[in-house]
Amino acid sequence: MSKINVIGAGTWGMALARMLCRNGHEVKVWSALPEEIEQLKTTRRQKNLPDMVIPEEIIFTDRIEDFCEGDNLFLFAVPSVFVRNTAHRLAPYVKEGQIIVDVAKGIEADTLMTMSEIIHSEIPQAGVVALSGPTHAEEVAKDLPTTIVSASPNQALAEQVQRIFSNSVMRVYTNIDIKGVELCGALKNIIALAAGISAGLGYGDNTKAAIITRGLTEMARLGMKIGCLPETFSGLAGMGDLIVTATSTHSRNNKCGTLIGKGVAPEEAVKQVGMVVEGINALPAAMALSRKYDVEMPITEAVNAVVNEGKKPSDAVHELMEREMKTELPKPIFLMNNQ
Repeated sequence: MSKINVIGAGTWGMALARMLCRNGHEVKVWSALPEEIEQLKTTRRQKNLPDMVIPEEIIFTDRIEDFCEGDNLFLFAVPSVFVRNTAHRLAPYVKEGQIIVDVAKGIEADTLMTMSEIIHSEIPQAGVVALSGPTHAEEVAKDLPTTIVSASPNQALAEQVQRIFSNSVMRVYTNIDIKGVELCGALKNIIALAAGISAGLGYGDNTKAAIITRGLTEMARLGMKIGCLPETFSGLAGMGDLIVTATSTHSRNNKCGTLIGKGVAPEEAVKQVGMVVEGINALPAAMALSRKYDVEMPITEAVNAVVNEGKKPSDAVHELMEREMKTELPKPIFLMNNQ
């Protein structure tokens, strides 16, 4: 049994808190919002997971100093834009060697740091693991079979988190390529926005399949330039998470994209979704990484043009389809077979 402090009381934080409690661990949940804590204490329901009953054993608090007592494992489940500030607040209370598991997905626009890099920069005394994969909170809350990846360059640390989170409905794999896992978690949300936009425009399965496939190519192309492992992009954190985010009715990014494709302004689309849309937050960093590493990412560029530059979605699609003709193969293979 472990003592686990969950930082963030959103859908993913609460779905994991419930699961970890059912695994036999002691679980506390912290939120910066006193009214949210009071609502959770009183109703034992998360507002966006109304059918999930929160176990009575889970303790709630809005006092971070009380929350940090003991040698607990910390689970970061706050939106990516709040990770640095939250880590800074937590830093004085974290002991040497304590484990922090991050489930937020994003890249900081100003520094181009992943979430684990941000946490490590603010809390260097902790060991940080990224937990990522095709895992909608709505299904984890119902104990539906799910797989996820525990990523850390320290294999022993990844395996420790694997043991804590594994059960009969949550199968956890390990991966030493934490950078690749986190890059996938951020970029797949942008491709899911594109898939939603195509649906909002009235396009069909052919279009969605093209976006998912070529979007994964963009993700892997950037990852290879950065030094990530190719297997990560064909695995659960890459292909798996991209498929579920680009196709599921639970996906905030897919919903937001669909609204944008139907003509709703991006700001209004985010409001209508009613929750954080991480694909919108990831766009500035994705564009900066594309420029920094000189990697062609046409789908990402098209989404950015629609969301941040006011381009009509239909015009963006037309420009993508009219790009110069190319081979699907990497250039070395193409050239070798044409000598």
